[in-house]
Amino acid sequence: MAFSSPRTKLLVVLLAISAVIAVVAIAIIVSYRSGGGASAEDDRGTGDSLFPRIGTSAYDVKHYKIELTYADDGSIRASTTITARAKDPLDSFALDFVGLEVDDVTVDGDAAETSTAREKLTVTPDSSVEGDFEVVVDYHGTPKTYEDPDGSSEGWIPTDDGVTVMSQPIGAMSWFPNNNTPTDKATFDIELTVPDDLEAASNGVLAEKRPGEEGTTWVWDQPEPMVPYLAMISIGQYEVFESSMTLEDGRTLPIWSFIDPSFGPLEKKRALLEESIRLGERLYGPYPAASAGIVVEKVGVDYALETQDRAVYDGDPDDLTIMHETAHQWVGNSVGLEDWGDIWINEGFATHAEWSWIAEHDGASLEESFTETYEAYDEDDEFWKLPPADLGEAVNLFSDPTYYRGAMTLEELRQRIGNDDFAELRVAWPTGNEGRTATTKDFIALAEKISGDDLGAFFETWLYKPGRPALEE
Repeated sequence: MAFSSPRTKLLVVLLAISAVIAVVAIAIIVSYRSGGGASAEDDRGTGDSLFPRIGTSAYDVKHYKIELTYADDGSIRASTTITARAKDPLDSFALDFVGLEVDDVTVDGDAAETSTAREKLTVTPDSSVEGDFEVVVDYHGTPKTYEDPDGSSEGWIPTDDGVTVMSQPIGAMSWFPNNNTPTDKATFDIELTVPDDLEAASNGVLAEKRPGEEGTTWVWDQPEPMVPYLAMISIGQYEVFESSMTLEDGRTLPIWSFIDPSFGPLEKKRALLEESIRLGERLYGPYPAASAGIVVEKVGVDYALETQDRAVYDGDPDDLTIMHETAHQWVGNSVGLEDWGDIWINEGFATHAEWSWIAEHDGASLEESFTETYEAYDEDDEFWKLPPADLGEAVNLFSDPTYYRGAMTLEELRQRIGNDDFAELRVAWPTGNEGRTATTKDFIALAEKISGDDLGAFFETWLYKPGRPALEE
Protein backbone atom coordinates (compact mmCIF):
# COMPACT_ATOMS: atom_id res chain seq x y z
CA MET A 1 0.00 0.00 0.00
CA ALA A 2 1.14 3.51 -0.75
CA PHE A 3 -0.37 6.56 0.90
CA SER A 4 -1.01 10.22 0.69
CA SER A 5 -2.85 12.42 3.21
CA PRO A 6 -4.82 11.70 5.38
CA ARG A 7 -3.13 8.37 6.24
CA THR A 8 0.44 9.46 5.59
CA LYS A 9 2.38 11.19 2.89
CA LEU A 10 2.44 9.86 -0.63
CA LEU A 11 5.71 8.08 -1.28
CA VAL A 12 7.96 10.72 -2.78
CA VAL A 13 11.29 10.99 -4.53
CA LEU A 14 13.80 10.79 -1.74
CA LEU A 15 16.07 13.42 -3.25
CA ALA A 16 13.42 15.97 -2.34
CA ILE A 17 12.92 14.90 1.28
CA SER A 18 12.86 17.95 3.50
CA ALA A 19 10.17 17.08 6.02
CA VAL A 20 8.30 14.04 7.26
CA ILE A 21 4.64 13.69 8.07
CA ALA A 22 3.96 12.51 11.62
CA VAL A 23 2.97 8.93 12.27
CA VAL A 24 -0.64 8.20 11.40
CA ALA A 25 -2.45 4.93 10.95
CA ILE A 26 -5.57 2.90 11.07
CA ALA A 27 -7.03 2.44 14.53
CA ILE A 28 -9.63 -0.24 14.32
CA ILE A 29 -10.52 -1.88 17.58
CA VAL A 30 -11.60 -5.43 17.02
CA SER A 31 -13.20 -7.23 19.95
CA TYR A 32 -15.49 -10.00 18.86
CA ARG A 33 -15.69 -13.74 18.93
CA SER A 34 -14.88 -15.78 15.87
CA GLY A 35 -15.72 -19.29 14.74
CA GLY A 36 -13.74 -22.44 15.41
CA GLY A 37 -12.64 -25.07 17.89
CA ALA A 38 -15.62 -27.22 18.81
CA SER A 39 -17.92 -24.25 18.29
CA ALA A 40 -17.85 -20.57 17.44
CA GLU A 41 -17.99 -19.77 21.15
CA ASP A 42 -14.77 -21.70 21.78
CA ASP A 43 -12.68 -19.78 19.27
CA ARG A 44 -10.31 -17.03 20.33
CA GLY A 45 -9.39 -15.82 16.86
CA THR A 46 -6.02 -16.29 15.24
CA GLY A 47 -3.99 -14.62 17.96
CA ASP A 48 -2.69 -11.99 15.55
CA SER A 49 -0.51 -9.44 17.35
CA LEU A 50 -2.57 -6.47 16.09
CA PHE A 51 -6.00 -8.03 15.36
CA PRO A 52 -6.17 -10.97 17.78
CA ARG A 53 -9.88 -11.64 17.28
CA ILE A 54 -9.97 -11.41 13.52
CA GLY A 55 -10.59 -14.53 11.46
CA THR A 56 -10.21 -18.04 12.78
CA SER A 57 -7.74 -20.89 12.67
CA ALA A 58 -10.50 -23.50 13.04
CA TYR A 59 -10.80 -24.09 9.31
CA ASP A 60 -8.85 -23.43 6.13
CA VAL A 61 -10.63 -21.94 3.11
CA LYS A 62 -9.68 -23.55 -0.20
CA HIS A 63 -11.87 -21.59 -2.61
CA TYR A 64 -14.33 -18.69 -2.80
CA LYS A 65 -16.91 -18.32 -5.53
CA ILE A 66 -18.56 -14.90 -5.42
CA GLU A 67 -21.56 -14.16 -7.64
CA LEU A 68 -22.56 -10.52 -7.27
CA THR A 69 -25.14 -8.43 -9.09
CA TYR A 70 -24.71 -4.67 -8.82
CA ALA A 71 -27.63 -2.26 -9.33
CA ASP A 72 -27.54 1.39 -10.37
CA ASP A 73 -28.65 2.46 -6.88
CA GLY A 74 -25.51 0.91 -5.36
CA SER A 75 -27.22 -2.13 -3.85
CA ILE A 76 -26.11 -5.70 -4.45
CA ARG A 77 -27.58 -9.17 -4.51
CA ALA A 78 -24.94 -11.83 -4.02
CA SER A 79 -24.08 -15.41 -3.20
CA THR A 80 -20.72 -16.57 -1.87
CA THR A 81 -19.80 -20.25 -1.90
CA ILE A 82 -16.93 -21.18 0.40
CA THR A 83 -15.12 -24.50 0.13
CA ALA A 84 -13.15 -25.15 3.31
CA ARG A 85 -11.58 -27.84 5.46
CA ALA A 86 -12.20 -28.08 9.20
CA LYS A 87 -9.16 -28.97 11.27
CA ASP A 88 -11.34 -30.63 13.91
CA PRO A 89 -15.08 -31.40 14.08
CA LEU A 90 -17.06 -28.14 14.33
CA ASP A 91 -20.52 -27.84 15.81
CA SER A 92 -20.57 -24.23 14.61
CA PHE A 93 -18.20 -21.82 12.97
CA ALA A 94 -18.00 -18.13 12.19
CA LEU A 95 -17.41 -16.02 9.11
CA ASP A 96 -16.32 -12.40 9.10
CA PHE A 97 -19.24 -10.48 7.60
CA VAL A 98 -21.01 -7.26 8.46
CA GLY A 99 -23.59 -4.77 7.23
CA LEU A 100 -25.67 -6.85 4.80
CA GLU A 101 -28.88 -8.83 5.09
CA VAL A 102 -28.40 -12.60 5.07
CA ASP A 103 -31.13 -14.39 3.11
CA ASP A 104 -30.10 -18.03 3.32
CA VAL A 105 -27.20 -20.20 4.49
CA THR A 106 -26.58 -23.84 3.67
CA VAL A 107 -23.82 -26.20 4.73
CA ASP A 108 -23.21 -29.14 2.41
CA GLY A 109 -26.60 -28.46 0.85
CA ASP A 110 -28.62 -28.44 4.09
CA ALA A 111 -30.13 -25.35 5.71
CA ALA A 112 -28.17 -24.01 8.67
CA GLU A 113 -29.04 -21.74 11.56
CA THR A 114 -27.29 -18.39 11.81
CA SER A 115 -26.76 -15.57 14.23
CA THR A 116 -24.91 -12.27 13.95
CA ALA A 117 -22.92 -10.31 16.51
CA ARG A 118 -20.82 -7.33 15.57
CA GLU A 119 -18.61 -8.41 12.65
CA LYS A 120 -19.38 -12.12 12.89
CA LEU A 121 -21.86 -14.41 11.16
CA THR A 122 -22.05 -17.62 13.19
CA VAL A 123 -23.24 -20.69 11.30
CA THR A 124 -24.64 -23.75 13.06
CA PRO A 125 -25.24 -26.72 10.73
CA ASP A 126 -27.62 -29.59 11.45
CA SER A 127 -24.66 -31.79 12.25
CA SER A 128 -21.03 -31.02 12.91
CA VAL A 129 -18.70 -30.57 9.97
CA GLU A 130 -15.48 -32.50 9.70
CA GLY A 131 -12.87 -32.36 6.97
CA ASP A 132 -14.02 -30.77 3.72
CA PHE A 133 -17.28 -28.83 3.74
CA GLU A 134 -19.11 -26.22 1.66
CA VAL A 135 -21.07 -23.24 2.91
CA VAL A 136 -23.24 -21.05 0.69
CA VAL A 137 -24.33 -17.61 1.91
CA ASP A 138 -26.98 -15.65 -0.02
CA TYR A 139 -27.30 -11.99 0.93
CA HIS A 140 -28.34 -8.54 -0.26
CA GLY A 141 -28.24 -4.86 0.65
CA THR A 142 -26.01 -1.84 0.23
CA PRO A 143 -22.51 -2.45 1.63
CA LYS A 144 -21.09 0.10 4.04
CA THR A 145 -17.73 1.82 3.91
CA TYR A 146 -15.44 1.45 6.91
CA GLU A 147 -14.24 4.81 8.18
CA ASP A 148 -11.12 4.47 10.27
CA PRO A 149 -10.48 6.76 13.27
CA ASP A 150 -7.99 8.84 11.26
CA GLY A 151 -10.73 9.61 8.71
CA SER A 152 -9.55 7.24 5.95
CA SER A 153 -11.84 4.72 4.30
CA GLU A 154 -11.56 1.07 3.34
CA GLY A 155 -13.74 -1.78 2.13
CA TRP A 156 -16.68 -0.92 -0.12
CA ILE A 157 -16.12 2.63 -1.41
CA PRO A 158 -18.78 4.19 -3.68
CA THR A 159 -17.50 6.36 -6.54
CA ASP A 160 -19.26 8.82 -8.82
CA ASP A 161 -20.17 6.08 -11.30
CA GLY A 162 -19.92 2.85 -9.31
CA VAL A 163 -17.81 1.35 -6.54
CA THR A 164 -14.23 0.33 -5.80
CA VAL A 165 -13.19 -2.15 -3.13
CA MET A 166 -9.92 -1.55 -1.23
CA SER A 167 -9.90 -3.79 1.83
CA GLN A 168 -6.60 -3.57 3.70
CA PRO A 169 -6.63 -4.55 6.50
CA ILE A 170 -10.14 -5.83 7.35
CA GLY A 171 -12.60 -4.25 4.88
CA ALA A 172 -13.24 -7.45 2.88
CA MET A 173 -16.01 -8.44 5.28
CA SER A 174 -18.00 -5.42 4.14
CA TRP A 175 -18.92 -7.14 0.85
CA PHE A 176 -18.49 -10.92 1.13
CA PRO A 177 -18.34 -13.45 4.01
CA ASN A 178 -14.84 -14.78 4.55
CA ASN A 179 -12.11 -15.86 6.92
CA ASN A 180 -10.66 -12.38 7.20
CA THR A 181 -7.13 -13.19 8.24
CA PRO A 182 -3.89 -12.86 6.25
CA THR A 183 -2.98 -16.45 7.16
CA ASP A 184 -5.74 -18.05 5.07
CA LYS A 185 -5.17 -17.96 1.30
CA ALA A 186 -7.57 -19.41 -1.25
CA THR A 187 -8.33 -19.36 -4.95
CA PHE A 188 -11.25 -17.23 -6.18
CA ASP A 189 -13.88 -17.10 -8.89
CA ILE A 190 -15.63 -13.72 -9.02
CA GLU A 191 -18.64 -13.14 -11.26
CA LEU A 192 -19.86 -9.55 -11.46
CA THR A 193 -23.11 -8.68 -13.20
CA VAL A 194 -23.35 -4.96 -13.85
CA PRO A 195 -25.47 -2.61 -15.97
CA ASP A 196 -24.44 -2.70 -19.63
CA ASP A 197 -22.99 0.82 -19.53
CA LEU A 198 -20.48 -0.13 -16.79
CA GLU A 199 -17.30 -2.22 -16.70
CA ALA A 200 -16.20 -4.54 -13.89
CA ALA A 201 -12.56 -5.15 -12.91
CA SER A 202 -11.35 -7.80 -10.51
CA ASN A 203 -8.42 -10.11 -9.80
CA GLY A 204 -6.92 -12.81 -11.98
CA VAL A 205 -7.84 -13.58 -15.56
CA LEU A 206 -10.92 -12.34 -17.40
CA ALA A 207 -12.36 -15.69 -18.42
CA GLU A 208 -15.64 -14.53 -19.97
CA LYS A 209 -17.98 -11.64 -20.62
CA ARG A 210 -21.58 -12.64 -21.26
CA PRO A 211 -24.73 -10.60 -21.83
CA GLY A 212 -27.87 -11.23 -19.83
CA GLU A 213 -31.22 -9.79 -18.81
CA GLU A 214 -29.74 -7.99 -15.79
CA GLY A 215 -26.67 -6.67 -17.59
CA THR A 216 -23.23 -7.93 -18.54
CA THR A 217 -21.50 -10.56 -16.42
CA TRP A 218 -17.72 -10.29 -16.10
CA VAL A 219 -16.22 -13.62 -15.03
CA TRP A 220 -12.83 -13.38 -13.31
CA ASP A 221 -10.76 -16.45 -12.43
CA GLN A 222 -8.03 -16.13 -9.79
CA PRO A 223 -5.99 -19.36 -9.90
CA GLU A 224 -3.29 -18.14 -7.51
CA PRO A 225 -3.79 -18.23 -3.72
CA MET A 226 -5.06 -14.88 -2.41
CA VAL A 227 -6.14 -13.54 0.97
CA PRO A 228 -9.50 -11.77 1.33
CA TYR A 229 -8.06 -8.26 1.82
CA LEU A 230 -6.45 -8.44 -1.64
CA ALA A 231 -9.72 -9.35 -3.38
CA MET A 232 -10.81 -6.38 -5.48
CA ILE A 233 -13.74 -5.28 -7.57
CA SER A 234 -14.04 -1.94 -9.30
CA ILE A 235 -17.24 -1.12 -11.15
CA GLY A 236 -17.62 2.03 -13.20
CA GLN A 237 -17.32 3.64 -16.60
CA TYR A 238 -13.85 2.70 -17.77
CA GLU A 239 -11.69 2.57 -20.84
CA VAL A 240 -10.48 -1.04 -20.84
CA PHE A 241 -7.04 -1.77 -22.30
CA GLU A 242 -6.11 -5.37 -23.01
CA SER A 243 -2.55 -6.33 -23.96
CA SER A 244 0.20 -8.77 -23.01
CA MET A 245 3.92 -8.95 -22.42
CA THR A 246 6.50 -11.71 -22.56
CA LEU A 247 8.13 -12.38 -19.21
CA GLU A 248 11.75 -13.31 -18.63
CA ASP A 249 10.81 -16.98 -18.24
CA GLY A 250 9.06 -16.95 -21.63
CA ARG A 251 5.48 -16.85 -20.37
CA THR A 252 2.94 -14.55 -21.97
CA LEU A 253 1.39 -12.38 -19.27
CA PRO A 254 -2.10 -11.04 -20.01
CA ILE A 255 -2.69 -7.43 -18.97
CA TRP A 256 -6.05 -5.76 -18.35
CA SER A 257 -6.10 -2.12 -17.27
CA PHE A 258 -9.18 -0.08 -16.37
CA ILE A 259 -8.79 3.70 -16.66
CA ASP A 260 -11.32 6.37 -15.76
CA PRO A 261 -11.77 8.22 -19.10
CA SER A 262 -11.20 11.58 -17.43
CA PHE A 263 -7.50 10.69 -17.10
CA GLY A 264 -7.07 9.87 -20.77
CA PRO A 265 -5.48 6.59 -21.92
CA LEU A 266 -2.39 6.96 -19.70
CA GLU A 267 -0.12 5.22 -22.23
CA LYS A 268 3.03 6.20 -20.35
CA LYS A 269 1.71 4.89 -17.02
CA ARG A 270 0.67 1.61 -18.60
CA ALA A 271 4.15 1.35 -20.09
CA LEU A 272 5.62 2.08 -16.65
CA LEU A 273 3.72 -0.92 -15.31
CA GLU A 274 5.56 -3.19 -17.74
CA GLU A 275 8.86 -1.53 -16.90
CA SER A 276 8.22 -2.03 -13.19
CA ILE A 277 7.48 -5.72 -13.79
CA ARG A 278 10.80 -6.02 -15.65
CA LEU A 279 12.65 -4.51 -12.70
CA GLY A 280 10.68 -6.71 -10.32
CA GLU A 281 11.81 -9.80 -12.21
CA ARG A 282 15.43 -8.74 -11.82
CA LEU A 283 15.00 -7.99 -8.14
CA TYR A 284 12.70 -10.80 -6.98
CA GLY A 285 12.67 -13.51 -9.61
CA PRO A 286 9.84 -14.84 -11.82
CA TYR A 287 6.62 -12.81 -11.81
CA PRO A 288 4.24 -14.79 -9.56
CA ALA A 289 0.77 -13.55 -10.54
CA ALA A 290 -1.71 -14.77 -13.15
CA SER A 291 -2.08 -11.41 -14.88
CA ALA A 292 -1.27 -7.73 -14.50
CA GLY A 293 -2.86 -4.33 -14.96
CA ILE A 294 -3.82 -1.12 -13.23
CA VAL A 295 -7.11 0.38 -12.12
CA VAL A 296 -7.10 4.18 -12.09
CA GLU A 297 -10.18 5.79 -10.60
CA LYS A 298 -11.25 8.81 -8.55
CA VAL A 299 -11.79 6.85 -5.36
CA GLY A 300 -11.24 9.66 -2.88
CA VAL A 301 -9.14 7.73 -0.35
CA ASP A 302 -5.71 9.24 -1.07
CA TYR A 303 -3.84 5.95 -1.19
CA ALA A 304 -3.04 3.14 -3.61
CA LEU A 305 -3.45 -0.54 -2.82
CA GLU A 306 -1.64 -3.62 -4.12
CA THR A 307 -4.78 -5.62 -4.86
CA GLN A 308 -3.56 -8.87 -6.40
CA ASP A 309 -2.68 -8.83 -10.13
CA ARG A 310 -3.88 -5.26 -10.70
CA ALA A 311 -3.36 -2.52 -8.14
CA VAL A 312 -5.87 0.28 -7.58
CA TYR A 313 -4.68 3.88 -7.82
CA ASP A 314 -6.68 6.82 -6.52
CA GLY A 315 -5.85 9.17 -9.38
CA ASP A 316 -3.00 9.31 -11.87
CA PRO A 317 -0.05 7.53 -10.18
CA ASP A 318 3.60 8.52 -10.31
CA ASP A 319 6.38 6.11 -11.22
CA LEU A 320 7.46 5.37 -7.65
CA THR A 321 3.94 4.47 -6.58
CA ILE A 322 3.61 2.10 -9.55
CA MET A 323 6.92 0.47 -8.64
CA HIS A 324 5.89 0.21 -5.00
CA GLU A 325 2.60 -1.55 -5.74
CA THR A 326 4.17 -3.77 -8.41
CA ALA A 327 6.81 -4.96 -5.94
CA HIS A 328 4.00 -6.09 -3.67
CA GLN A 329 2.95 -8.68 -6.25
CA TRP A 330 6.03 -10.59 -5.08
CA VAL A 331 6.33 -9.44 -1.48
CA GLY A 332 2.98 -9.08 0.25
CA ASN A 333 0.80 -10.89 -2.28
CA SER A 334 2.68 -14.02 -3.33
CA VAL A 335 4.53 -14.40 -0.05
CA GLY A 336 2.09 -12.99 2.47
CA LEU A 337 1.85 -12.06 6.11
CA GLU A 338 1.33 -14.62 8.82
CA ASP A 339 0.72 -11.80 11.29
CA TRP A 340 -0.11 -8.13 10.72
CA GLY A 341 2.87 -7.28 12.89
CA ASP A 342 5.12 -8.54 10.08
CA ILE A 343 3.92 -5.88 7.63
CA TRP A 344 7.33 -4.17 7.77
CA ILE A 345 8.59 -6.91 5.41
CA ASN A 346 5.98 -6.08 2.76
CA GLU A 347 6.27 -2.32 3.00
CA GLY A 348 10.00 -2.33 3.61
CA PHE A 349 10.68 -4.31 0.45
CA ALA A 350 8.24 -2.20 -1.60
CA THR A 351 9.89 1.02 -0.39
CA HIS A 352 13.34 -0.44 -1.02
CA ALA A 353 12.11 -1.26 -4.55
CA GLU A 354 11.41 2.45 -5.01
CA TRP A 355 15.02 3.15 -4.09
CA SER A 356 16.10 0.58 -6.68
CA TRP A 357 13.91 2.31 -9.27
CA ILE A 358 15.53 5.65 -8.44
CA ALA A 359 19.01 4.13 -8.76
CA GLU A 360 18.07 2.44 -12.07
CA HIS A 361 16.98 5.80 -13.46
CA ASP A 362 20.22 7.65 -12.67
CA GLY A 363 19.04 9.02 -9.36
CA ALA A 364 20.35 8.45 -5.86
CA SER A 365 22.12 5.17 -5.14
CA LEU A 366 20.68 2.75 -2.59
CA GLU A 367 23.23 4.01 -0.07
CA GLU A 368 22.30 7.63 -0.75
CA SER A 369 18.57 6.96 -0.41
CA PHE A 370 19.25 5.25 2.90
CA THR A 371 21.35 8.16 4.15
CA GLU A 372 18.81 10.78 3.10
CA THR A 373 16.03 8.89 4.87
CA TYR A 374 18.10 8.26 7.99
CA GLU A 375 19.09 11.91 8.24
CA ALA A 376 15.55 13.16 7.53
CA TYR A 377 14.52 12.15 11.06
CA ASP A 378 16.22 13.82 14.01
CA GLU A 379 17.49 11.52 16.72
CA ASP A 380 14.67 12.53 19.10
CA ASP A 381 11.95 12.30 16.42
CA GLU A 382 8.89 10.20 17.29
CA PHE A 383 9.70 8.17 14.19
CA TRP A 384 12.49 6.32 16.00
CA LYS A 385 10.34 5.43 19.01
CA LEU A 386 8.33 2.84 17.08
CA PRO A 387 10.24 -0.33 16.11
CA PRO A 388 8.93 -1.66 12.78
CA ALA A 389 8.52 -5.25 14.00
CA ASP A 390 6.95 -4.26 17.32
CA LEU A 391 4.12 -1.91 16.36
CA GLY A 392 2.17 -2.51 19.56
CA GLU A 393 -1.24 -1.40 18.32
CA ALA A 394 -3.26 -1.55 15.12
CA VAL A 395 -3.19 2.25 15.02
CA ASN A 396 0.48 1.99 14.02
CA LEU A 397 -0.04 -0.44 11.14
CA PHE A 398 0.61 2.05 8.32
CA SER A 399 2.91 4.41 10.14
CA ASP A 400 6.10 5.81 8.63
CA PRO A 401 8.40 3.37 10.50
CA THR A 402 6.63 0.46 8.81
CA TYR A 403 7.77 1.79 5.45
CA TYR A 404 10.98 3.69 6.04
CA ARG A 405 12.49 1.87 9.01
CA GLY A 406 11.58 -1.31 7.14
CA ALA A 407 13.42 -0.16 4.02
CA MET A 408 16.39 1.11 6.04
CA THR A 409 16.65 -2.25 7.80
CA LEU A 410 16.87 -4.01 4.45
CA GLU A 411 19.43 -1.57 3.06
CA GLU A 412 21.58 -1.78 6.19
CA LEU A 413 21.32 -5.57 5.90
CA ARG A 414 22.50 -5.38 2.29
CA GLN A 415 25.50 -3.33 3.31
CA ARG A 416 26.26 -5.75 6.16
CA ILE A 417 26.02 -9.10 4.33
CA GLY A 418 27.07 -7.85 0.92
CA ASN A 419 25.22 -7.25 -2.31
CA ASP A 420 25.53 -10.83 -3.61
CA ASP A 421 24.05 -12.45 -0.50
CA PHE A 422 21.35 -9.79 -0.30
CA ALA A 423 20.41 -10.32 -3.96
CA GLU A 424 20.11 -14.06 -3.28
CA LEU A 425 17.96 -13.36 -0.20
CA ARG A 426 15.75 -10.92 -2.11
CA VAL A 427 14.91 -13.64 -4.66
CA ALA A 428 14.77 -16.56 -2.22
CA TRP A 429 12.21 -14.86 0.02
CA PRO A 430 9.33 -14.65 -2.51
CA THR A 431 10.27 -17.69 -4.61
CA GLY A 432 10.82 -19.99 -1.63
CA ASN A 433 7.53 -18.92 -0.05
CA GLU A 434 5.44 -18.50 -3.21
CA GLY A 435 1.73 -18.77 -2.50
CA ARG A 436 2.31 -19.08 1.25
CA THR A 437 2.68 -16.92 4.36
CA ALA A 438 5.82 -16.34 6.42
CA THR A 439 7.04 -14.42 9.45
CA THR A 440 9.81 -12.09 10.54
CA LYS A 441 11.39 -15.06 12.30
CA ASP A 442 11.41 -16.93 8.98
CA PHE A 443 13.03 -13.96 7.25
CA ILE A 444 15.79 -13.69 9.84
CA ALA A 445 16.48 -17.42 9.61
CA LEU A 446 16.75 -17.20 5.82
CA ALA A 447 19.08 -14.19 6.01
CA GLU A 448 21.32 -16.05 8.44
CA LYS A 449 21.30 -19.20 6.32
CA ILE A 450 22.31 -17.36 3.13
CA SER A 451 24.90 -15.08 4.74
CA GLY A 452 26.28 -17.58 7.23
CA ASP A 453 26.22 -14.80 9.83
CA ASP A 454 24.62 -14.55 13.24
CA LEU A 455 22.30 -11.59 12.67
CA GLY A 456 20.37 -11.72 15.93
CA ALA A 457 21.85 -8.54 17.39
CA PHE A 458 21.50 -6.70 14.10
CA PHE A 459 17.78 -7.42 13.74
CA GLU A 460 17.16 -6.79 17.43
CA THR A 461 18.54 -3.28 16.99
CA TRP A 462 16.88 -2.43 13.69
CA LEU A 463 13.52 -4.16 14.11
CA TYR A 464 12.70 -4.45 17.79
CA LYS A 465 14.41 -1.66 19.74
CA PRO A 466 13.10 1.91 19.91
CA GLY A 467 15.64 4.62 19.22
CA ARG A 468 17.81 5.61 16.31
CA PRO A 469 20.27 2.79 15.52
CA ALA A 470 23.90 3.83 15.42
CA LEU A 471 25.57 3.37 12.06
CA GLU A 472 28.75 1.36 11.79
CA GLU A 473 31.78 3.35 10.72
